[in-house]
Amino acid sequence: MTLIRRFLLLSIFTVVTGGLFMASNPAYAIKVETVVSPGGISALLVRDTSNPIITVSFAFRGGSALDPLGKEGLANMVSSLIDEGAGALDSKTFQQTLEDQAIRLSFNSSRDTFGGQLQTLVKNKKTAFNLLQLSLQKPRFDTEPVERIRAQILVGLKRDKENPRAIASRKMFETLYPDHPYGRPSGGTIDSVRAITIADMKAFMNRRISRNNLIVGVVGDISKEDLAALLDKTFTDLPEKSAAWQLPDTQPVVPGRTVVIDKAVPQSAILFAEKGLKREDPDYYAAFVMNHIFGAGSFTSRLYGEIREKRGLVYSVGTSLYPFDASGLIFGSAGTANARVNETLHVLKTEWQKMAANGVSETELTDAKTYLTGSFPLRFSSSGRIASILVGMQLSNLGVDYLEKRNAIINDVSLKDVNRVASKLLIFNNLVTVIVGQPKGVSSTN
Repeated sequence: MTLIRRFLLLSIFTVVTGGLFMASNPAYAIKVETVVSPGGISALLVRDTSNPIITVSFAFRGGSALDPLGKEGLANMVSSLIDEGAGALDSKTFQQTLEDQAIRLSFNSSRDTFGGQLQTLVKNKKTAFNLLQLSLQKPRFDTEPVERIRAQILVGLKRDKENPRAIASRKMFETLYPDHPYGRPSGGTIDSVRAITIADMKAFMNRRISRNNLIVGVVGDISKEDLAALLDKTFTDLPEKSAAWQLPDTQPVVPGRTVVIDKAVPQSAILFAEKGLKREDPDYYAAFVMNHIFGAGSFTSRLYGEIREKRGLVYSVGTSLYPFDASGLIFGSAGTANARVNETLHVLKTEWQKMAANGVSETELTDAKTYLTGSFPLRFSSSGRIASILVGMQLSNLGVDYLEKRNAIINDVSLKDVNRVASKLLIFNNLVTVIVGQPKGVSSTN
């Protein structure tokens, strides 16, 4: 698909987010307000009165990277159990109440955060916020749901042991972060999940869930005053301070090695990575634009064009920036038949070197900016996505006016900046590659 065609499709695209009709420039369509409750709980709010729905995203700083040694997977297990009964409501009653009142409540964990999302009709907001409050303050962790969820997680972990992509991902993080919590499996292992106790989960809640590490984003039909009251009711009784969540800053170990894990599958899973940037780095936006041109731009990226379109070597290929709280990566993936892995890696490394040495052209930069600014409304395709963006803005300290200034920041990225960052980040000799399969002509190095 050409850039012109993509841009034309975007220009006729109308984004509806639970009734919120977006203009092509979100700065004129979304008003972000700061709400601070009488009890001191703050949130970002996008008010939308077109539908009687409220969506709340929330996060607590500190995630699975803080799981105790030998109890990896604790944050993930808690996220799966926190809505399986709370207060006087057992698991069945809690879940039935959610279903009866069309309330959606879910929790999740990442390496750096623990959080979730609540969505409710306005008429049921009292019940919805009460259930959220109970789950955060009085989760039950009864034996039956604990063992049921544990069994489900163990099934998933056993499945992952046969999944080439999951195997490659685990090995990649072990290689990049051998002496840092990011190197440990965020979902746990079979042994660590079996070792997690109900006491461990209660201790997690006591240490991790508090007011001083809480981030909230809200979208929907609710006034600032009503939201302030619900914030106090829901969150004020949480402990004032959590245990420390900051991880020591670290750089990934990038020894320029290839790791091959033998597995009898017809197609190899390929992951590749090297040092990237944290979100607050001044060069982040230049790296963001560079990465779009290089590997993230779907059908228009260099890697897609050279590896997939011109040579038909892979089924998929792409790169992403991974800005963790304590580190940063450029992370990529590809998948291809075992017989084509060697050629795929050759082209990949050639393009890696070429981008670092020669940078991008003015035309590539202009096209990338056109797409990245023109496609920005696609991120606002639902109230849930907007609420999550509001949380992300706060986690990264981007400012309440980020949605208004984001496209201008992209447009200010210069050709000189992009090419300088490409030469700084894309260091061919540092590239770490993990392959799971039986690639012809490729073996482990070092």
